[in-house]
Amino acid sequence: MPIILERTGYNVRGSRTTVLAHLFGVVAAILMLVWLLHFREGIDLDSDLPDRVFNVHPFLMYLGFIFLAGEAMIAYKMVKAERKIQKMVHMLLHLIALVLGIVGVYAAFKFHDESQIPDMYSLHSWLGLVTIVLFGLQWLFGFVAFWYPRAASGTRDRVAPWHIFLGVLIFLTAICTAETGLVQKSAFLQLSQGPEARLLNFTGLFIFLFGVAVALSALLP
Repeated sequence: MPIILERTGYNVRGSRTTVLAHLFGVVAAILMLVWLLHFREGIDLDSDLPDRVFNVHPFLMYLGFIFLAGEAMIAYKMVKAERKIQKMVHMLLHLIALVLGIVGVYAAFKFHDESQIPDMYSLHSWLGLVTIVLFGLQWLFGFVAFWYPRAASGTRDRVAPWHIFLGVLIFLTAICTAETGLVQKSAFLQLSQGPEARLLNFTGLFIFLFGVAVALSALLP
């Protein structure tokens, strides 16, 4: 009986953390949209204004590599269905996140090309490249090992903890990349105070809280 109660307690805490993760993620998305639409002239990949092209980058990178990736990680607690359906939701959300991330990276390179800015010159860009490469490799490995053609059950049991660990690590790397990106953009715009600076700070704070809540949700039994 004590073991059953202990597990139940862990499940309750995991569920509450998942709710917090949803809340933090939605708030961060709203703050980012307010920043891009109200302060930064909008979002348009085909615009003649370079800033609108660039704005596609932070929005899609957050929506893909952070928000949807986080939702995919806690899909096993969100989706009340059989294990196969949970795996499918997990895999599809990560695939959508990867596609959005690729488009987001393309927007950044397009902005650099139109503005004659060199590529890959900052820590933010280095972390971003590492994140997207590891993200793609992790998805491909997970698909082959756990979905099709699928490894033997003993092999899956051995690699599953490493798959979970690397997934959390890549997700936290994406969080670090987003935070360095916000700092870099704030410095580029010379924002030290005022409404826009405070909005960026709160956006970064809620992205961080979302990352912490997702990591806890994924690791709690």
